[in-house]
Amino acid sequence: MSFFARPHYTSDATQFIEQMRKQKPTLEAEQRAGRALLWDKQIDRQAQAEMNAGEVAQQPYVYQTHG
Repeated sequence: MSFFARPHYTSDATQFIEQMRKQKPTLEAEQRAGRALLWDKQIDRQAQAEMNAGEVAQQPYVYQTHG
Protein backbone atom coordinates (compact mmCIF):
# COMPACT_ATOMS: atom_id res chain seq x y z
CA MET A 1 0.00 0.00 0.00
CA SER A 2 1.28 3.42 -0.93
CA PHE A 3 2.08 5.96 1.72
CA PHE A 4 -0.17 8.49 -0.07
CA ALA A 5 -3.10 6.13 -0.65
CA ARG A 6 -6.43 7.35 0.65
CA PRO A 7 -9.72 5.55 1.08
CA HIS A 8 -11.99 5.76 -1.94
CA TYR A 9 -13.90 9.06 -1.88
CA THR A 10 -16.65 10.39 -4.12
CA SER A 11 -18.16 13.81 -3.62
CA ASP A 12 -21.85 14.41 -3.02
CA ALA A 13 -22.18 15.92 -6.49
CA THR A 14 -20.61 12.86 -8.12
CA GLN A 15 -22.85 10.53 -6.13
CA PHE A 16 -25.90 12.57 -7.16
CA ILE A 17 -24.96 12.43 -10.85
CA GLU A 18 -24.26 8.69 -10.73
CA GLN A 19 -27.59 8.09 -8.98
CA MET A 20 -29.38 10.22 -11.57
CA ARG A 21 -27.77 8.29 -14.45
CA LYS A 22 -28.87 5.00 -12.90
CA GLN A 23 -32.45 6.22 -12.46
CA LYS A 24 -32.70 7.69 -15.97
CA PRO A 25 -30.35 5.95 -18.43
CA THR A 26 -31.60 8.09 -21.36
CA LEU A 27 -30.56 11.35 -19.69
CA GLU A 28 -27.33 11.84 -21.65
CA ALA A 29 -29.03 11.18 -24.99
CA GLU A 30 -31.76 13.69 -24.09
CA GLN A 31 -29.14 16.30 -23.16
CA ARG A 32 -27.32 15.76 -26.46
CA ALA A 33 -30.59 16.11 -28.40
CA GLY A 34 -31.35 19.37 -26.58
CA ARG A 35 -27.90 20.71 -27.32
CA ALA A 36 -28.24 19.81 -31.00
CA LEU A 37 -31.59 21.56 -31.12
CA LEU A 38 -30.34 24.84 -29.65
CA TRP A 39 -26.60 25.08 -30.24
CA ASP A 40 -25.19 22.74 -32.88
CA LYS A 41 -26.18 24.65 -36.00
CA GLN A 42 -24.62 24.74 -39.45
CA ILE A 43 -23.32 28.22 -40.25
CA ASP A 44 -23.83 29.73 -43.69
CA ARG A 45 -20.40 31.33 -44.13
CA GLN A 46 -21.43 33.30 -47.23
CA ALA A 47 -24.43 34.88 -45.49
CA GLN A 48 -22.28 35.64 -42.44
CA ALA A 49 -19.66 37.38 -44.62
CA GLU A 50 -22.35 39.46 -46.37
CA MET A 51 -23.84 40.49 -43.04
CA ASN A 52 -20.42 41.52 -41.70
CA ALA A 53 -19.68 43.49 -44.87
CA GLY A 54 -22.93 45.46 -44.46
CA GLU A 55 -22.22 46.66 -40.93
CA VAL A 56 -22.17 50.40 -40.29
CA ALA A 57 -19.43 51.80 -38.08
CA GLN A 58 -20.63 52.86 -34.65
CA GLN A 59 -20.20 56.48 -33.59
CA PRO A 60 -17.59 57.16 -30.89
CA TYR A 61 -20.26 58.29 -28.44
CA VAL A 62 -23.39 56.24 -28.92
CA TYR A 63 -25.80 58.40 -26.94
CA GLN A 64 -24.94 61.70 -28.62
CA THR A 65 -27.72 63.10 -30.78
CA HIS A 66 -27.21 65.35 -33.77
CA GLY A 67 -30.38 67.37 -33.78
